[in-house]
This record gives sequence, C-alpha cells and structure tokens, in this order.
Amino acid sequence: MKKKQIIWLQIIYWSLNFFGTVITPLYFLDREDDLQSTVLRITFFLSGIITFYICYLIIIPKVFRQEKVYTVILSFFLSILCFATVRYLMEEVLLPVTFGFRNYNEETGLLYYFFDNIYYGCINVFIAGIMWLLEKFGVIETERQKLEQERNEAKIQALKTQINPHFIFNTLNNIYSLVYQNSEKALPAIEELSQLLRYSTKDLEKDFIPLEKEIGYLESLIELEKLRIKNPELLMIEKKINHSNLNISPMLLVPFVENAFKHGDFSGKGFTMKISDDNKTLNFHLQNFKKQRSKDSLSGIGIGNVKKRLEILYPKRHELNISETETEFSVDLKIDLK
Repeated sequence: MKKKQIIWLQIIYWSLNFFGTVITPLYFLDREDDLQSTVLRITFFLSGIITFYICYLIIIPKVFRQEKVYTVILSFFLSILCFATVRYLMEEVLLPVTFGFRNYNEETGLLYYFFDNIYYGCINVFIAGIMWLLEKFGVIETERQKLEQERNEAKIQALKTQINPHFIFNTLNNIYSLVYQNSEKALPAIEELSQLLRYSTKDLEKDFIPLEKEIGYLESLIELEKLRIKNPELLMIEKKINHSNLNISPMLLVPFVENAFKHGDFSGKGFTMKISDDNKTLNFHLQNFKKQRSKDSLSGIGIGNVKKRLEILYPKRHELNISETETEFSVDLKIDLK
C-alpha cells in the first residue's frame, strides 16, 4: 500500500477514534458532560495517539523482525509499557497538579496499572502494527516492481544488441558475395546498408518508434535483398497503414524478413508480405518458400529474441503463430498497439 494511502487511513482512524472517545460521550451519553470525564477522555485519546506513533515510527521498525517470533512479543510489551507510561504521566502526575484529580486511586500499584492498561492499549498497538506492515509490504512491492521493470529493460536492451549484429552479419555476407563476383550491384548494396545502419543506430536506443519507421526498415532490407535476387518482382508486398501515430518497439518485425531471405527459396519463387493496422492492431503476415534441405527456419537468434521481447513488451496483447511445412514457412503476428 502506498504511503499516501496509509496517511489517509490514519486520518480516518484517528477521526473516528476522536469522535468515539471524546465527542460521542460528551453529547450523546447522559452524565458524561462533567469536566473530569471530558479531561480523562482527552488524555486517554492523547495517550493512544502518542503511543501509536512511538510504536509505528520507533518500536516496531527497530525491534520487530519477521523471522524472529520473540520480537513480536517484545514489540508488544514495549508498546504497552509505552502506553501505560504516557498515560500514567498524563493522568497520575500531570492532572493532579493542573486539575486536582487523577484517574486511578492513589494506592494503585504500578504492576496493576501496567496489566490494567494492556486491555486499553492493545487496540492502538495492534492498529499501529497493521499499518506498519501495510506500509512495509507496499515498499517491498514497489521495490519489486521497480526491479522487475529494470530487469525487463535490461533484457530488452540486451536482446536489441543481439538483433543488430545478427542483421549486420547476414547483410555483410550478401555484400561480400556481390563484391566477390565484381557485381555492379555491390555499391548500391553498400549504400542501402549504410542508410539502414544510420536508422538502426539512432532508433535502437529508443523504446518505441513510429510503426511507419519500422516498416521503413523492412522496405530498406527488402530493397537490399532484391539486389541479389533474379526475380525481385516475385516479392509481393501489401501495405495498408491508416494510423501514422502508432508506435512499436524497434527491430521487432525485421527478424522475420531476415529469416525469410536466409531460408527462403527464390529460384523462380518469391514471398508474400502483408502489413496493416486496422483498429490500431498491427497485422503482419509473411509467407515464403523454403530451400530444399534447409535447416529449421524457426531456429536462430532473431526469432527467439522476438518471442522474448513480445512476452515482455506486449503481455496478453499479442498473438504470434508460426507454421512450417517441408516447403513453406509462414508467420502471422497481431499486436494491440492501442
């Protein structure tokens, strides 16, 4: 429970306590309007509130230890002793001097006084313990959530740094092949890569980027891959984006396209990619033909990292279906971007 909520609980508790202890007997009960009764009820209330905060702020935090049972008994004993001491000083020492009367008989022993006040003090001590525990658990929960958030952020950053080198490695292999063949496509490929790296270097540091920019990554990647494909016209791309203000985590879709080019069969074949954002929900579909004797296209760093990032960033807000046959591979991904 948050600190502000604890404070409001205390305000409500002491308001009700004051009303029940002082106001109600004064105005609603017969023969309770004399000065002595009113003063004693006020001193009882003040003893309770003083003891409450000594218990709440000092005794329980300093003495109580969850793993040691005896500290519960010790905390209770010290709290009741505090209540009895404060009440004794106010009613048996201060009142006789100021008002000329006391609450207990003058012959009352200290031991009897202590045990008699266990009953009167235990309620405030119990409430102080409950509120301290609520605040303690609230602090623990806040720290747990903070650590969980920091852990998730660290995971996401780690996964991003894994995705980026993986993409560069695949692309450099393609460019190396073009350079080795002295292909005139090599220079355009290097230019496309440099532009793509400028995007990734600037945007990977952000938690979210515009969806259109993520799609721009895909289009740049596809243009780069077209340089080495004999029939680039077979790459069928359908894009229908209606909400330009939607954001998505960077480099979340790129691994699927990378995977298609890495394991895909483009010998007279292509792939189909469809992207839309109907109802502010990203719908991503990718289908491609597989190379013969291709390794399991579900394996690798990229796809595994996407799954982990989706679980962290979009829990219960995404649906990922990946299917694979001997000849085809398809991905259907839906993400609620609202």
